Amino acid sequence: MKIRIAIVAIALLALMVLMSSVGFAQVSTYTSGFQVQNMNTTTEATIIIEFYDSSGSVVNTVDDTIAAGSSNSYYPLPVAAGFTGSVVISSDQSVAAVVNVIGDGVQGASYTGFSSGSEVVSLPIINKENYGVNTWFSVQNAGGADTTVTVSYSDQPTCDEQALIKPGAAATFDQATNTCLPVGYVGAATVTAGAGGSIVASGIQNAPAGLFAYNGFTSGSQNPVMPLVAANNYGFHTGIMIQNQGNTATDVTLSYSPVDAQSGTACTETKTVQPGGAEIFMLYALSLNQPTTSDCTRGSFFNGSAVVTGNTASQPLVGVVNQTNFSTKGSAYNSFDASSATPNIVMPIIMDAFNIWTGYNILNVDETNSTTVTCKYAGLSATYDDSATIGPGEAMSVVQLNSGFPANTGGGYVGSAVCSSTGDVPILGVVNQANTSAGATANDTTLTYEAFNN
Repeated sequence: MKIRIAIVAIALLALMVLMSSVGFAQVSTYTSGFQVQNMNTTTEATIIIEFYDSSGSVVNTVDDTIAAGSSNSYYPLPVAAGFTGSVVISSDQSVAAVVNVIGDGVQGASYTGFSSGSEVVSLPIINKENYGVNTWFSVQNAGGADTTVTVSYSDQPTCDEQALIKPGAAATFDQATNTCLPVGYVGAATVTAGAGGSIVASGIQNAPAGLFAYNGFTSGSQNPVMPLVAANNYGFHTGIMIQNQGNTATDVTLSYSPVDAQSGTACTETKTVQPGGAEIFMLYALSLNQPTTSDCTRGSFFNGSAVVTGNTASQPLVGVVNQTNFSTKGSAYNSFDASSATPNIVMPIIMDAFNIWTGYNILNVDETNSTTVTCKYAGLSATYDDSATIGPGEAMSVVQLNSGFPANTGGGYVGSAVCSSTGDVPILGVVNQANTSAGATANDTTLTYEAFNN
């Protein structure tokens, strides 16, 4: 008998996926779809997908199976038009999910599902009318009982918000309509559930350059890592928002490392981050002319990775990486805790079809050992495997555009990938999705998500 639960348990996993199709800020209509990956490469997964509305009622249930090591897509969603809510996916095997959010049919963003919740969630990027940028976020109750959540905004002690959330349901907090927050606000938020509660959260940045989605953090790291950062790279730039989850101010140093000698010069940047607060890194060190403490060369080309190498008060830190060309395209992903790295990662969405393609960076987080990473694609023979040897702290980059993969959908390759390292060396990965169709240059067709460690 299958037992449905909302947190990780013995032989049964539940994955929370926040969804929305309502309008906020510049975008008038949001739609969502998601891809579910079976992390078990030998056994078929049996799953149950439950769709919850904001009142906590289940409005639809889908029973399905996913082949071993494969993934299923769910779009359009099997719910009524105008649905706003959340999803819980229960499975008899380990599964992972990636959600794609589309705004007005022309802007896109991605984030990943959650395998468990926490009593406290951190959101490093919060904006209200900051040069046209607004945020909103949804908080889902991942526990089995009603919980009241409290939202606290950094540097705004009188602007707390609260909501009562039913199990499985989600509540949305829109900063554009928050009359307490000042115009031009840039900060962070901390969401706290009632005692014993379990919550997850995802945030959307609604900007003139497009949509940026990220997951709220249930825990932090003293030295988070970011596998893919860039500056002055074909018009794209990176900004990293680092939030201090601790209770003491700390001086944070980020070290930027190029992927090779042609991809820029290694450099560092240091800022003080207050408890509960957040600071912007990399953007001013390499791209925009704003004061910062750095030995980087502003305006120079850079393509590589970033690691927190200094944290004077040893506080737990989290970060969100924004990638943008400042005009029509942007995406975001979460920083990683290096201790979460494993020798195997899974990427549920890999494409070279319908003018949509993916590319990914894989980082070797080992400080001593080199490793050879091999990536295998679902449904394709070893002929199409991608492999590279990467040194300590280095990254490999693979792009599927014009990959030569055989078509498996009548229009190209749509599938997933599993990457493994030799010597049990821990690795992390980030995947970009892009669209090269006619007219795509005028729209936000860049989406990013974090690979899953397995």
